[in-house]
Amino acid sequence: MQTTKLSFKDVTKFYHDGETTVEVLRNVNLEVGQGEFVAIVGPSGSGKSTFLSIAGALLTPSSGQVFVDAKEVTNLSKKKLTETRLKEIGFIFQGANLVPYLTVLDQLLVIPVLNGERKVGKKRALGLLEELGLMHRKNQYPDRLSGGERQRVAIARALMNDPEVILADEPTASLDSERGRKVVEMIAREVKRENKAAVMVTHDERVLDLCDRVVRIEDGRLAEAH
Repeated sequence: MQTTKLSFKDVTKFYHDGETTVEVLRNVNLEVGQGEFVAIVGPSGSGKSTFLSIAGALLTPSSGQVFVDAKEVTNLSKKKLTETRLKEIGFIFQGANLVPYLTVLDQLLVIPVLNGERKVGKKRALGLLEELGLMHRKNQYPDRLSGGERQRVAIARALMNDPEVILADEPTASLDSERGRKVVEMIAREVKRENKAAVMVTHDERVLDLCDRVVRIEDGRLAEAH
């Protein structure tokens, strides 16, 4: 039986703009299971970024429940939300978001330091760099890397805390079609091999065939794409 790793139950998010209430997400329900890679597509302003922020415990919903690895995170304190992000969730950002003054290896070693697990970090970091074909670049700084290499470093960094859920925000946006596809193939491979759950927000229809499911979001509502 497949284990659910990320679950949204009747999640709504709204903001008050003066006397107007703006609903960004409306009664969203979604379950992502172990070993499943889900793409979320939709026009700008449809609620994709808000969905990803709530899934990543960066925002709390106005109503509804969110579960990460079967634990409800909806009403956690700021400290507990931070712990959840550090231990359970791996983020892959658009444009990689690497720290310019850290080498490739040090980009990864920051994560276990934040988790208070400094000793276990280096072996895992080197293993991930080996897997992703980056060992020969481990002492380089981001400005010496290609766009594809920077995104591979971002994937390795996202996997450093051995997260249950991987969230990718437009990971192909700054890449050409060939490099973009390779990056998404790597995410898909890691999801299957390590039994993770992953959600990718994307505009890139050329990589949707690599996902198990495609979900469309429009006006804050989710619907399975056919």
